[in-house]
Amino acid sequence: QVQLVESGGGLVQPGGSLRLSCAASGRIFSINRTGWYRQAPGKERELVGTISSGGSTNYADSVKGRFTISRDNAKNTVYLQMNSLKPEDTAVYYCNADVQYYSGSYVVSYNSWGQGTQVTVSS
Repeated sequence: QVQLVESGGGLVQPGGSLRLSCAASGRIFSINRTGWYRQAPGKERELVGTISSGGSTNYADSVKGRFTISRDNAKNTVYLQMNSLKPEDTAVYYCNADVQYYSGSYVVSYNSWGQGTQVTVSS
């Protein structure tokens, strides 16, 4: 099957930067739309931004101008570059992707979530 693994989270001071990675493993045929989401304690999960297979991006207003999503198709990896971090960016960050993978001689479509990575912005 397919597995998404996020990495790169941690503790950072306000104004600092982090880069999260979302790597897909398995017999990948293609990775289509990928989204980054976050969930803060006591709040609902919210969309941070998305990137299409062609590289088009969209962002939530709260992160526009500070966060950038990119992808490396050769590595089956999507990145979330976070700059000018604020305490309100503290959350568990998840990636979600529409993945096509080989299953025998077939190509199967599957929507996959990663396990999440904690980002804490605090002085």
